[in-house]
Amino acid sequence: MTRKIVVGLGARAYDVLVGPGLIDRAGEAIRPLLKRGRTAIVSDETVWALHGARLTRALQASGIEATSVIVAPGEQTKSFEGLAYVTDRLLALELDRSDLIIAFGGGVVGDLAGFAAAIYKRGIDFAQIPTTLLAQVDSSVGGKTAIDTARGKNLVGAFHQPKVVLADLEVLGTLPDRQMRAGYAEIIKYGLMGDFQFFQWLEANAGAVLCGEPEALARAVGRSIEMKAEIVAEDETEQGRRALLNLGHTFGHALESETGYGEALLHGEAVAIGMALAFRFSAWLGLCPTQDAQRASAAITAAGLPTSLAQVASHPFDAEGLARHMAQDKKAEGGKLTFILARSLGEAFVAKDVNAEAVTTFLKQEGAA
Repeated sequence: MTRKIVVGLGARAYDVLVGPGLIDRAGEAIRPLLKRGRTAIVSDETVWALHGARLTRALQASGIEATSVIVAPGEQTKSFEGLAYVTDRLLALELDRSDLIIAFGGGVVGDLAGFAAAIYKRGIDFAQIPTTLLAQVDSSVGGKTAIDTARGKNLVGAFHQPKVVLADLEVLGTLPDRQMRAGYAEIIKYGLMGDFQFFQWLEANAGAVLCGEPEALARAVGRSIEMKAEIVAEDETEQGRRALLNLGHTFGHALESETGYGEALLHGEAVAIGMALAFRFSAWLGLCPTQDAQRASAAITAAGLPTSLAQVASHPFDAEGLARHMAQDKKAEGGKLTFILARSLGEAFVAKDVNAEAVTTFLKQEGAA
């Protein structure tokens, strides 16, 4: 059964389809978006080996000529070098602005291909077919596209909305357990951020979601996308409420920068630690009940995710170094730190002008040097 969720952006509104078997029906969804039946599929080596033939067949069945642009897997590909490679390949294929790019992979591919689409010949349409749980519930919806730099994560990018998103739940069956848990971090974020009832449901059903039980997975993915679609429609360019979606990300992005965006700490794992830190920091500041911070950490731990700096193997963190990374965060304004903090479970808020010394002191108490 396929569910349709609309991201309501007026003339630029688009559908997010959630359900099994959507890759096999990709041609039906994408062909109406094409003027001359040509597309380029940006994917990584791992996803392409697993699912590339299936997607190609589906597109060909609808009369679509598809050429693949394959990149290396991993966050390191989301770079200026990766962007240069993808845009050069698109130029070599002589795509024009009436054509369309398909981002077929996880968040790295979606961000990279989406940003390439935003700047290629000043903008070309693209579609998202996310193949990881994290990408399905977060990065594929909302039009945020970006690459990383040595100075921080996602600091160079653009808002560029897709024309359609196809979240095929069957494809998640090929994900390693670690990747499923990393994606679950973004799911529980929605409950912690703004839906206490959803958080309570996740407390009881985390195992079913992580095991891929169809009904539980569909509910978790669908509710997450529904919440994100509502927020994006209200605040597309993150001038207000959309910033709440960054719960855990200010801490998390700093941790990723310090660990080099590699396998030592996946994005979802960094966000998991970041959310636990955000709740504990909120409690430390007297903004949130301590028991709520403890309950948030317990729910994250129950999903097999880390909640502390000490759980990042063999990597000592420096509190002042982490604070410097946070000062480069996109939400920082006028040199002042901005965090997403919590008043309670299911009630996050944007806190501007957070005292940097307080953050450093808190991080030292959390085990940073």
